[in-house]
Amino acid sequence: MSDRQLQTSLNDTACDSLTKQVHQQFALAKKKESKDVKLVQLAILLLFFCLWETAARLKWIDVLLFSYPSKVVKLLWDKLLDGSLLPHVGVTVLETIIGFVLGTLFGTALAVLIWWSPFLSKVLDPYIVVLNSMPKVALGPLFIVGLGPGLLSIIATTLSITVIITTLVVYGSFKEVDQNYVKVVTLFGGSQPKVFLKVILPASFPAIVSTLKVNVGLAWIGVIVGEFLVSQMGLGYLIIYGFQVFNFTLVISTLFVIALVATLMYQIVSNLEKRLTKHR
Repeated sequence: MSDRQLQTSLNDTACDSLTKQVHQQFALAKKKESKDVKLVQLAILLLFFCLWETAARLKWIDVLLFSYPSKVVKLLWDKLLDGSLLPHVGVTVLETIIGFVLGTLFGTALAVLIWWSPFLSKVLDPYIVVLNSMPKVALGPLFIVGLGPGLLSIIATTLSITVIITTLVVYGSFKEVDQNYVKVVTLFGGSQPKVFLKVILPASFPAIVSTLKVNVGLAWIGVIVGEFLVSQMGLGYLIIYGFQVFNFTLVISTLFVIALVATLMYQIVSNLEKRLTKHR
């Protein structure tokens, strides 16, 4: 090997080593930043609960209305021990999962149908806008009368929220795809199904996956609203019952459980999104 080749090889090795070192430093910096963010988030949460507990103990707030953390924890622990909490959590989580899955599937299917037929898109556009602007709580009594006071009416209330939003988001992502790609596939004899599978769907996949995270929150809203109206079980029922008997500690405890379980579901969907987008 000549001196010039040897020097070139040494330079390449040094460049690779420097690149690897920079990459490692960047990864460590990102990891440290993520750790710092989580620590600050935890500190804010602990500070909030400490201030809340202190305000209640010193009578700065009305404990009958706002309760306090130690009392909330005690109530939740007692209900876990007597077995009265988990059935309500199970019912609400099941309803939320059903509404989440069906809302995502139906909304995506409707978006595909609208994209497939421009004529149908023009026909349905004003109806989708009206349905999206309509307060979904107002539809609850109609669902109760039509479907009965049970699971079906709760799921229908949830779908009335999730389907329209999913349709609008996914269809919007379909329309934002660069039309030059569509023209290229069409120019080479690609049919509409091939255009959709080769261009539209791959380009819109990140938006479709991101819609999953949005639908988690929307599904929870729909289920809780539905349980407010008709349910005899579930976390929404516990909130209404707590208001009726002026047990606001029960209300706050239930809200805490909703926040905890909803966050867990959101994190699961977020991890699923990372896995799906990573493999593409």
